[in-house]
Amino acid sequence: MNTTRRAFMKAGLGGLAAITLGRGALAGVTRQVKIASLEVFPVWYPTVMRFQFFEGPTGYGRASAVVKITADDGTVGWGESIPSPRWSYETLESVTSTIDLYLRPVLMDQNPFDLHTIHMAMNREIANSFSTGAPIAKAGIDTALHDMIGKILNCNLSELWKRSLPESLTMSWTLNPRTLDDLEPLIAKGKEAGYANFNVKLGPDPEFDVDMCRIVKELVPDGFLWGDANGDYELPTALMLAPRLADAGLDVFEQPLPANRITGYQALTRQGALPIILDEGVVSASDLIEFIRLDCCHGVAMKPARCGGLLPARRQIAIVEDAGLMFLGSGLTEPDIALAGSLILYGAFGLKYPAALNGPQFLGESLLTEPLTVEGGQVRIPSGPGLGIEVDEAKLDALYEQSRSMQ
Repeated sequence: MNTTRRAFMKAGLGGLAAITLGRGALAGVTRQVKIASLEVFPVWYPTVMRFQFFEGPTGYGRASAVVKITADDGTVGWGESIPSPRWSYETLESVTSTIDLYLRPVLMDQNPFDLHTIHMAMNREIANSFSTGAPIAKAGIDTALHDMIGKILNCNLSELWKRSLPESLTMSWTLNPRTLDDLEPLIAKGKEAGYANFNVKLGPDPEFDVDMCRIVKELVPDGFLWGDANGDYELPTALMLAPRLADAGLDVFEQPLPANRITGYQALTRQGALPIILDEGVVSASDLIEFIRLDCCHGVAMKPARCGGLLPARRQIAIVEDAGLMFLGSGLTEPDIALAGSLILYGAFGLKYPAALNGPQFLGESLLTEPLTVEGGQVRIPSGPGLGIEVDEAKLDALYEQSRSMQ
């Protein structure tokens, strides 16, 4: 165990609470700004390709609760809470009511720059269960406040964090075929869009998974191949499968077991056939610290939407870096508002692997005046103030009315 890891194992949450904005005093105008209003717009984005997590009784597409927070000086911050009931317990209805009825009242008249205090207030109002309560709902608020702060200070979030920002981020194309015969056309579609790296949805059939990874690696031998089982396997199957997936060309094995299988993750990490990456079980910073102390993983697939927003995500990146583990960037098929925050976060913190951000792949609508698009497998990272984007409120109104008519 290296010196950094030994020191980390002895540490607690410690200075993580100090990770709020950037270094240096941001006082002055910040003390004079208060949150004046909060609005939430539940919408359904249309989809353009099949994705397993959008299949269900609603059949509408990608749900999102668009958050608009206005300061008393007129500055507007935008965010999105993006529930996925087949992935986590939060629904569009629960996210909307949580924000509107429970979180909005505690935010009124708060200083938007005091993100640590605001998160503490939200966590008091919607308490933890095993981990952070309603993190997806809270993420939309956190993102909107970051956007507002950047606009007030006239700087991009990367500048706020004292980080440089690359022009673009390399993206990964998501494959979730029903049959192996579907695989080659889906890969070809990704290549036509300029993608050179692929992520596959694994489970529950190990033989299918091995064959799928082998085919992808044969067709894209030089690409990064990332497999995500979303907790579909039990330990005996995962232990048998990991070496076979490694032989088939898989580079990382994300969330092979349900989130609460602690001893199972220890066994897979000890086996060492593939890097074991956690996702669903890592919601709070304290969750991540416990998993690392227990030697349950080789890294984390980061999702700001999963952990309560950009501030908690930055704290988790600091933990992963201190522990010397892998940091991967993924998402929940974010529409453009949430996507902008993830792009800036991953770019500013030097993501080394292709990002599994598949909103541009699966969604057929944007609320931005200039949508975020992928060219040559790269997406340009917004560099303007805040999230660097401009929301077209006429598009939002139209999508909101259309979504209401489907209910």
